[in-house]
Amino acid sequence: MNREAMVTDQAWFANRVALNDDDVLACAHRVLAIESRAIASLAAHLDAQFVRAVHIILACRGRVIVTGIGKSGVMGQKLSATLSSTGTPSFFLHPAEAMHGDLGMVTKDDVVICFSKSGATNEISAILPTLKKIGVSIITLTGNLRSTLAEQSDVVLNVHVDVEACVNDLAPTASAAAMLAMGDALAIALLEKRGFQKKDFAFLHPGGALGRQFVTIDEIMFTGSRVPRVDLQAGLQQIISEISTKRLGGTCVVDEKGVLAGIITDGDMRRLWNQPVAINSLTAKEIMNTHPKIIRSGALAINAFKILDSNNIMQIVIVDEQKRPIGMIHLHDLLDAGIGRG
Repeated sequence: MNREAMVTDQAWFANRVALNDDDVLACAHRVLAIESRAIASLAAHLDAQFVRAVHIILACRGRVIVTGIGKSGVMGQKLSATLSSTGTPSFFLHPAEAMHGDLGMVTKDDVVICFSKSGATNEISAILPTLKKIGVSIITLTGNLRSTLAEQSDVVLNVHVDVEACVNDLAPTASAAAMLAMGDALAIALLEKRGFQKKDFAFLHPGGALGRQFVTIDEIMFTGSRVPRVDLQAGLQQIISEISTKRLGGTCVVDEKGVLAGIITDGDMRRLWNQPVAINSLTAKEIMNTHPKIIRSGALAINAFKILDSNNIMQIVIVDEQKRPIGMIHLHDLLDAGIGRG
């Protein structure tokens, strides 16, 4: 190509992409509108096939294996990750790698979910005969119900879209959004059918901010002999010893039945020294705060943090149903566990 032709082509391309700001926003609005319509249209496709897919996965004694290639594969990876994190063991199998030995990971007890916009993906078509021989149930998400893949699947979920958001109607955009949404619908239907609870979610998400918001106070509180406590008649020396030894910045005060009657903090003790009273003769009953901040066993640790933070205090007592102290924790221990700020 001569230089004159190159300059002409570059100028043509520059004119093609020289969108003004209004054009850019109009493009974004158009994409979102097309993809929104594509997702909304899926509701009309939901039928007994979707219900059957849920039942097949619930009955699966192995794992749910998701496969797909290109953008469809990316959507498949998202579904596999969502399933695994919500109580359905799953992994993603790249169809090209499957052709070179990874099919050995598939057993007859598994369920395979295929993602293919056309239903004619060569790599999936190549492993389909082996999957059939293994005897797995096959669920397919496709936009072509007349494809070979659809015909050989046990369940087909229709993710057909009329048009892609790409101006050339080529790049998988609306179709990818439809696959993603149908996969989420399947995963959440399974979650609700299994009765998957917050505590189950927390168990599978122990790391990061997501996991920390589900940590219960019981998992990190100090218990047993590490909980500072004195009775109502305890004197000053015993109180100071308990606060100093247990190093939680305070001590519970319990009655003769072991029920929490109050709390004495090191701040209470410092303020006491400034009072014109004979402190050596005082008992825990006379010193304690009779309205300590408490939280029930089993509560989320983040709720304990919120109580401490909003009341500008440093420790909280964890009690059982009879209001007996079974644990105690300091604000710093919550922060060290990643609960609260940051």
